[in-house]
Amino acid sequence: MSWGSELWDQFDNLERHTQWGSEFVERYTKFVKERSEIETSYAKQIRNLSKKYQPKKNSREDEENKYTSCRAFLTTLNELNDYAGQHEVIAENLTSQIIAELSRYLQDLKTERKSNFHEGRKAQQHIESSWKQLESYKRRFERECKEADRAQQHFEKMDADINVTKADVEKARQQAQMRQQTATDSKSDYSSYLQKFNQEQNEHYYTVIPNIFQRIQEMEEKRIERIGVCMKTFAEVHRQVLPIVDKCLDGMTKAAESIEPKTDSTQVVESYKSGFEPPGDVEFEDYGQAMKRTVSDTSLSNSREGKERPGGKSKSKLWPFIKNKNKSPKQHKEPLSHRLNDFMASKPKMHCLRSLRRGLSLKLGSGPEDFSHLPPEQRRKKLQGKIDDLSKDIQKEMDQRDALTKMKDVYVKNPQMGDPASVDPRLAEIGQSVERLQFELQKFEGWLAEVEGRMPSKSDTSRRQSGLYDTQNNTAVSNNCAQDRESPDGSYTEEQNSEIQIKANNNPNPNPNPNPTSTTPEFDDEFDDEETLPTIGTCKALYPFEGHNEGTISVAEGELLYVIEEDKGDGWTRVRRNEDEEGYVPTSYVEVFLETNAKGAMTYI
Repeated sequence: MSWGSELWDQFDNLERHTQWGSEFVERYTKFVKERSEIETSYAKQIRNLSKKYQPKKNSREDEENKYTSCRAFLTTLNELNDYAGQHEVIAENLTSQIIAELSRYLQDLKTERKSNFHEGRKAQQHIESSWKQLESYKRRFERECKEADRAQQHFEKMDADINVTKADVEKARQQAQMRQQTATDSKSDYSSYLQKFNQEQNEHYYTVIPNIFQRIQEMEEKRIERIGVCMKTFAEVHRQVLPIVDKCLDGMTKAAESIEPKTDSTQVVESYKSGFEPPGDVEFEDYGQAMKRTVSDTSLSNSREGKERPGGKSKSKLWPFIKNKNKSPKQHKEPLSHRLNDFMASKPKMHCLRSLRRGLSLKLGSGPEDFSHLPPEQRRKKLQGKIDDLSKDIQKEMDQRDALTKMKDVYVKNPQMGDPASVDPRLAEIGQSVERLQFELQKFEGWLAEVEGRMPSKSDTSRRQSGLYDTQNNTAVSNNCAQDRESPDGSYTEEQNSEIQIKANNNPNPNPNPNPTSTTPEFDDEFDDEETLPTIGTCKALYPFEGHNEGTISVAEGELLYVIEEDKGDGWTRVRRNEDEEGYVPTSYVEVFLETNAKGAMTYI
């Protein structure tokens, strides 16, 4: 249906309708713009949420990432971040495909509408002007006709009057004829212009106005069609991201399904396993016998009646962290049952400044380079990880060295490509780096071999059950610093007192001792006045060592020393520089050459 034929007289209404259509386009554009802003804001909030819960760069988060649930949560955060990205895509597409297009179209629409209605208004003014001109010709013709009638009546009256002269009659006749001619001319002009007006009016209402209204109708239909296309695009923009959104949700689902409770519980064992053996059986203490009761050598409160061991020879063991080497501490021992109750009911306590320092270093995340502050199993894992990292670094440096060597060969064969000497500084730098890394690797491999050599095997478990518990557990029930078997830097030592272990195995049923509060002879003999130990070999310092702790001795790299006591499994060797200077040094820092007649003669590197 054409607006030109049906709405030829509704120019003003069409003008108002098209104005409303233009405002509707503006309103829809504003709607899409606000929708885009909502998507942008939502995506920003989702990204901030994902960023907020992303793991921080610290050791605690690294430990958490070992668990499948934590890894699944991290995957969920990453998928959520991608999900937010799809909402940003929606906002960008809405802006580029709808908002920008509608903004440009709206300007063109306003321009086209203004041009069409300006042309229509001009045509309306023209036909109105022609109508007014026609009215003017009509009124003139009417006026001239009336004047001609009055002139004719005046002539006829003068001609019938006998008193009027002939000259006056002739004058009246001429006046009447002139008025009649004027009326005839006005009639001719009116008739001519009326014909012209009718032609213009017919053209106006059947040609000009229909054409203008047709263009306005086409403009309005294009506007409506454009709005429909934009609404369809609005839906398509959202539909386009659905496959990727589905992938994000599928990723979250897959991450949730990858959670394995059994694996996480196993990881707890791997993370916290100390490598220590559980305490052995507690021996029976018969309080009903009247004779002197002696507690078994493997209990915590061995008696101490004799000042010297049988045979008159005391074991000379100098502990590095004991300041008074000539006087052993005399301590009051509680019954074993009390100690065991304390052990089961309370957490391990730190009983000396060195233990406190070790605990503080654990909390602060610091510790010795050899990880000696960790239990054996955890220390082994840390050392193995360090060795793997160093091996990768060494391989990387060696690959660079091989590449530079090939480059140098090319320069030697083709001097025009470069100077072979320019590669030498870098090769020397890489060589020094490789040597340093290999030195570090050798050092950590030595520590690893030391740990693996001291760690208990499964076959040793049954033999170790005869003792009350391992030396590592002494720190949980001991009330003195001397029973914290630590190296000078606060590290754990896994050895047990050899005499106690031998007695526990060879003498399972010791005679009771009536004095349960007496101290252990073997423990106190560790700190009795020691006699000068004989030299059993020599050693050469591989690295410098600063002996800051009590009982240690400082050595320089390459220095030769006498060995007076070999490593008992605690990682320390006792050496002597002269008659007055002796102490402990780390076994891994020296190369030991024992004499052939010494017990268990062998070389440590």
